[in-house]
Amino acid sequence: MKHDAHNPPPSAGEGGPRSGSGEGSDSAARPPSQVNSPEAGFPSPASHPRGTLPRRGGRVFAVVKLGGSLLTDSARLRTLLGDCAMINVAIVPGGGPFADAVRTAQSALGFDDALAHRLALDAMGRMAEVFCCLEPRLTVAASLDAVADALAQSRSVVWDPTALKAGCPDIPESWAVTSDSLALWLATRLGAERCILEKSAPVPAADPQALAAAGLVDAAFPLFAARYPGRIVVRGPESVSEAA
Repeated sequence: MKHDAHNPPPSAGEGGPRSGSGEGSDSAARPPSQVNSPEAGFPSPASHPRGTLPRRGGRVFAVVKLGGSLLTDSARLRTLLGDCAMINVAIVPGGGPFADAVRTAQSALGFDDALAHRLALDAMGRMAEVFCCLEPRLTVAASLDAVADALAQSRSVVWDPTALKAGCPDIPESWAVTSDSLALWLATRLGAERCILEKSAPVPAADPQALAAAGLVDAAFPLFAARYPGRIVVRGPESVSEAA
């Protein structure tokens, strides 16, 4: 998929406004009750001590996507990282400024979207390192097995997705797929009960199609949402108290 060199779409590290590639347009949207449902919110560490989070059939409790744009609110980001470190979750990092650098380089040099996608995966990996530096109780997990092993030991980790640079048949190498869709992909592969996306912008209650149309998640998000059997929660700054 080609992009406007003067206004390239967000990288694989972040969601945002886009015209859409159509990859998710034919998928069945998840009912609104399964997105932004209050009862599906992030539980507090006090109510679920480390290692005792609700599970169904031994599955991982949650995958939590923390966008790189949260760097603009460092207090909230540090709070979320601290909360995640105290419970059993897998964190998917956005690419933040590292992904922005990929976008800028593509605009200047004109390399294709497949390479930009792979570079944006690198950006997410670097943000994983930043998150672990900000919250030393977290560690980086660079493979699905490493994530699963850590969670089986009730240790929260930050996923570094750079192994996906080798290619994955169900992940298009295009701007339609960002860390939003990758969080759903990881949640599906791990069998997570919930996939929680923490956003820097206010998020209205809406289904995946509407969220993608509003630019709050990536264009492929509805397709990945249709494949994910768990509950999806997308939250903005106004609901951060739920994670406290």
